[in-house]
Amino acid sequence: MRNLRTKDVTRLAIVAALYVALTLTPGISAFSYGAIQFRVSEILMLLVFYNPRFSWSLIIGCLISNIFSPVLGAADLIFGTLATAVACLLIVMINNKAKLIGLVAVICAGVNGLIVGAELFFVSKLPFWATAGSVAVGEFVVVLIGTIIFVLLMKNKNFARIIK
Repeated sequence: MRNLRTKDVTRLAIVAALYVALTLTPGISAFSYGAIQFRVSEILMLLVFYNPRFSWSLIIGCLISNIFSPVLGAADLIFGTLATAVACLLIVMINNKAKLIGLVAVICAGVNGLIVGAELFFVSKLPFWATAGSVAVGEFVVVLIGTIIFVLLMKNKNFARIIK
């Protein structure tokens, strides 16, 4: 994170704010928390595939969003944010190999399914495997849709330049 310019910090802050906005938007927020999750903001996880610096945006955006968790409260601040951080780390390890972009959905689904599933199991006493599975499926669907969107957007040279 050395040599960040004002423009870089601004982009990172905008992405963090966008994550929060997409999580908390009325109508969408009903699906952002709980055992059945379709957190639309998770589409932004694909930014990490193209530029690892966006990890910070997503971790901070997730942390702020989880402050408002109606289901898990303080546990979501720790474990929900941890799930995002672990997923970001694993995505960075893919190292932007275009043919492997589909792994982003698998990584996000697996990490969030296990960590958030365990969180819901311990805090809300929901059955672990059913909860982990429903969280993973929701995450996979959202990020898979995002993958299609990002593949199309990255064909636009201006968008690709801004992201990279």
